[in-house]
Amino acid sequence: MTSKRILTAALTGAGDTTEKSPHVPITPKEIAHSAIESAKAGAAIAHIHVRDPQTGKLSHDVALFRETVERIREADTDVIINLTAGGGGDFVPNLEDPTRGGPGTDIQTPVQRHEPIGELLPEICTLDCGSLNFGDQVYLGPESWLREHATLIKESGVKPELEVFDTGHIRLANQLIAEGLISENPMYQFCLGIPWGADADRETIEYMRGRIVDGATWSAFGIGRLQLPILIEAAKLGGNVRVGLEDNLYLDKGVFGTNEQLVDKAVNLLQKEQLEPATPEEARALLGLKKPVR
Repeated sequence: MTSKRILTAALTGAGDTTEKSPHVPITPKEIAHSAIESAKAGAAIAHIHVRDPQTGKLSHDVALFRETVERIREADTDVIINLTAGGGGDFVPNLEDPTRGGPGTDIQTPVQRHEPIGELLPEICTLDCGSLNFGDQVYLGPESWLREHATLIKESGVKPELEVFDTGHIRLANQLIAEGLISENPMYQFCLGIPWGADADRETIEYMRGRIVDGATWSAFGIGRLQLPILIEAAKLGGNVRVGLEDNLYLDKGVFGTNEQLVDKAVNLLQKEQLEPATPEEARALLGLKKPVR
């Protein structure tokens, strides 16, 4: 088993966190700066959502993705860019007419979700592998949409990170692989502790690890106070890891952290287990990525 672990920094996410912590990056400049500083601290991958600079809320604006990506690519960093392609999946039933979405509904087609990926061609993008009761809303990822989306990602030459929030998502991801819609050396991300998906504990990681296809790479993360405990368990079980303000706002109890502080703490925890964070170059080799030409 390699002593290297790929560390992802999930920088800002899509949740209503910008009013809870002063450190959540909002503008393209802030998100790019956080990616660069997280890479200096030891992250090999920067996972990126974008936000409306005026409101701090989730945005799907390709121009914001473009500015963020360009700022990172122009900087003196080798960090791997992983753009979200999972936006526009939120459905909140309208109680007066449950056939329609109520306030908070935000649905995009596979083509719309793929637009920033197809234009900007990051090395990695996410593919959320199924629907889920996500808190008090439903995240929609129908099987037919996933086939279409997986095809678009494959045609673009970008590597999908198969985001699985429950065990059924692994079954669907494996089916996409069997159908040839996912290229070789698939990459799974176990998303744990999110209401109401898979639990965040060692037993769940072991179960999910045992259900992925042979030869795949995998990573796991937990949210909130479980972020660092899951990092340790995943790393000890041979998996890659993720931290960042998308999933957890706190460095310690009651103490807000920055992305780079969380990455630094993750590196220290890995080193206590005699493990080291992979460099971007090492991560590319482990994931079968080709460094983009600038």
